[in-house]
Amino acid sequence: MTVEAVLDPGDARKRQDLGAGVSTVMFDFYGTVVDMQGGLVEAITPYLADKGYTANPASRVVTWWRRTHFENSMIDALLQREHTSYREIGRQAVGYTLERAGILHTAGEVDDLVSQIERLRPFGDVVAGLKTLKDNGFRLVVLSNGDPDMLERGVAYSGTADVFDRVISVAEAGSFKPHAVTYRTARELVGVRPDEVCFVANHAFDCIGAKAAGMRTAFVDRRGRPFGNATYPPDAVVADFAELATVLGVSER
Repeated sequence: MTVEAVLDPGDARKRQDLGAGVSTVMFDFYGTVVDMQGGLVEAITPYLADKGYTANPASRVVTWWRRTHFENSMIDALLQREHTSYREIGRQAVGYTLERAGILHTAGEVDDLVSQIERLRPFGDVVAGLKTLKDNGFRLVVLSNGDPDMLERGVAYSGTADVFDRVISVAEAGSFKPHAVTYRTARELVGVRPDEVCFVANHAFDCIGAKAAGMRTAFVDRRGRPFGNATYPPDAVVADFAELATVLGVSER
């Protein structure tokens, strides 16, 4: 497979059978399995209304929140010091976002907004796609930047707990993705070689990290955006989990 075949805009949905030799499909959770942007916009909208905030739409405020969270987690990983919890990174991001918006707030309000991450619904294609993969013998695993307790509640809320064989937090590796130790720790915990794993994410950085760690990767391009990295291109670009099942060699019943 050539880089051009995956990244060529005229062939954005490169189809191939990734299933040969793959025993484990490993998923990012936030933004890949569950709709983080949509869920947080829904959660913060009444809060902003109560505060009388109209300067920016809720979607933009959530983008500030998520972008700050991402940047702070990357800094934490790069420092290679004691791992900061996902919840604490979330508090920092929400506090900064509300301050940036000029919204007076309490620590309790920040905690409540961060807790909304535990109550996100899956994308409409996810449950059926996961069940198809599981029914066809694939081991399904989550590898997420979330804290163990947040993931326990979040996976249960999403209705996907019964299909995942294991849910792994990067806390077990002591760093955030895309640090190499996170992918290595996850596949060692599952007991597989890197080439036996297809890692699935809606985020290019996550696919890049997994590919650099020796895994096969599938980029779920829900937003119709270019992948943007020719050094570690995904092995497949799919629109949703139904197409993911197809490129892994199975189809939904």
